[in-house]
Amino acid sequence: MRDSKIDYRQLEQLKANLEAISKESDAFFEAAAKELAARLLSKVIRRTPVGQYPKGSGKVGGTLRRGWTSGKSQSAAVFANSLPVHHFGDTYVIEVINPVEYASYVEFGHRTAGGNGWVEGRHMLTISEEEIKRDASGILEAKLKKWLAGADGK
Repeated sequence: MRDSKIDYRQLEQLKANLEAISKESDAFFEAAAKELAARLLSKVIRRTPVGQYPKGSGKVGGTLRRGWTSGKSQSAAVFANSLPVHHFGDTYVIEVINPVEYASYVEFGHRTAGGNGWVEGRHMLTISEEEIKRDASGILEAKLKKWLAGADGK
């Protein structure tokens, strides 16, 4: 049997590269979650109805729409980037809420003031969520390819 020499430097380099990717993966997943949240907000804001009130009533429409960004006048992407990302095991979660007290009534519907009728819900969040779920794999695949290409130095 002949003596063999093994150069472990390449294995050590591979180990270092994998550790670096592992450390960067949390940042990647958080950025991906924020991008999906921004896209969701953009869709739901456009779908949210704005109340029309007669002149002189003192009411101004748009409270529900502004509620998606907590009343701040900023883009959906900027607001989404300010939201915290919660990490539970292998799941990354961003809560997208509208704190306006009547948001759920507009989303899901409600009885009329006299209780004799029903106002259909607008389902602005539900429809937007379905669209994002449908598009998410393509969005994430493109983002992952870009990230991996950057990791390879291409």
